Amino acid sequence: MPVGPLSRSRRKREPVRVQPFFGFRNAERLLLNARALRSREPVFEKRSFWRDFATMVGQYMSHEVADLTVELEYQTADGQIMRQKAVSGPEGYVRFDLPIDANSAQPDRTRWEKARLFWKTDETSENAAEAYILAPGTQTQFGIISDIDDTILETGITGNLRAIARNWRRILTQMPADRTAVPGVSAFYAAIGGNPAGSREPAAAIDALVPQARVRPVFYVSSSPWNLFSYLVTFKRSRGLPIGPVLLRDWGFNRQTLGKEGHGSHKREAIARILSTFPHLRFALIGDDTQKDLAAFGAIAAAFPGRVAAVFIRSVSGEPLNDEQSHAKDILDKAGVPFWSGSDYHAAEGFLKSAGLDLEGGVERLVRTASEGE
Repeated sequence: MPVGPLSRSRRKREPVRVQPFFGFRNAERLLLNARALRSREPVFEKRSFWRDFATMVGQYMSHEVADLTVELEYQTADGQIMRQKAVSGPEGYVRFDLPIDANSAQPDRTRWEKARLFWKTDETSENAAEAYILAPGTQTQFGIISDIDDTILETGITGNLRAIARNWRRILTQMPADRTAVPGVSAFYAAIGGNPAGSREPAAAIDALVPQARVRPVFYVSSSPWNLFSYLVTFKRSRGLPIGPVLLRDWGFNRQTLGKEGHGSHKREAIARILSTFPHLRFALIGDDTQKDLAAFGAIAAAFPGRVAAVFIRSVSGEPLNDEQSHAKDILDKAGVPFWSGSDYHAAEGFLKSAGLDLEGGVERLVRTASEGE
């Protein structure tokens, strides 16, 4: 989005910072993305309409920093320091794929680990930021891969033009604590992740809070832009939802990234990357019927036989399955994948009982918690 001369001048006075996204690793590779920006750390506290509006516009009208050299530093379990350098691209993205071989075996239980990023804005000053890396445990059998929009966070973009207009006001003025969560989502995700929910201060900066490890690793795959990373993580903290790596999209003005086809292909590729990285895990996939989640989940079940433990589809549109969705449902049925669809997560109790889905012995607590409400 074009930025006026006054805005460009103001942005030039902002510090250059590197925003680490949440990374993840197995015993051989550490994957971490970050973005170089000229901005201050966002703080999402409700103040006034116009200040909230300015905060949100600032998230979308990001000022990226290209050609910035960033160094990743990671210490393995045996104390070895490993480093890798990368240079930010035209949109400010920095991507690390660090080989760690056998120097840092996977932990028995899922945990968060720390890494550090270093960069210089001139010859003398060196800046640093902490990055968090999710390491799923070897004793863990299941993971969770979840959509965000209309799966955990109500967007209001379905329906008539009035609903769409309300959505534009919502995304440009509402702080994370003001957004509406899907009914039953906090209790359901707390149980399915393996730990009780616990709200965090919604206005605090993202890097100031250490993520809480869950028994079962939770990943989020969404078609929202990377510009909303901090906003979405702040929303999840405010609702006590599990924190996990978030795989968002770089919104470009082309047919590959805009439109429904871009939604589906992005999700299929991101989910496939997670499953390939962690071959010892089976995953419960959670989405909704407003985009192409069911089609993507069916394609994943066909490409990775035996790896999909269950599929949850939240019904938002209220419309019957189309041909593409029906085909995906047939794939799941033939593969014996338990399937649930409903308007909110309170109604998952009957499905879980009939499917006998045993998330490492936690199904009884999951059923009980999913039926309790917010």
